[in-house]
Amino acid sequence: LSILFVSKGSNHKMSESVYQVLLIDDDEDDYIVTQDLLQGAEQAVCLWSLEVIETLMREGHPIAPGNAGENVTIAGLDWPLVIPGVHLQLGNDVVIEIASYAAPCRKNMCWFTDKRYSRISQKHYPGSSRVYARVLQPGIIRQDDLVKIADSPTPAAFATNRN
Repeated sequence: LSILFVSKGSNHKMSESVYQVLLIDDDEDDYIVTQDLLQGAEQAVCLWSLEVIETLMREGHPIAPGNAGENVTIAGLDWPLVIPGVHLQLGNDVVIEIASYAAPCRKNMCWFTDKRYSRISQKHYPGSSRVYARVLQPGIIRQDDLVKIADSPTPAAFATNRN
């Protein structure tokens, strides 16, 4: 389980890959990952799964890590387990809490051959959505840092959030 791709931008263009990003837990604008201060702390970081992206590519969609505006692309994590309430440790220091699923944005339409960007909707395609997270423990993350689930929700919460 590792961080494959780290990006500072969230402007839905091919995000510029950076080697490391300092995550902060407030709205200071000098190092906040999304650089979109209107989104607030609940959407400080957008994450997605390499395996989901690869599935979309196999379906013929011209998408790649960073294209959909995610800041962090993770490889090797069982993505359906990444649900609101789960804490992830990124690298040695950073801890984030998954806050919500990211709604599909029409700016991502260009990454889908049929223009159906709802393909990454949690409601219509469970386990395919990007997720937003809040930063609980700030620090630096780098490409190739290890990622692990820091805790797990209760079984009832897991069943509720998967639907």
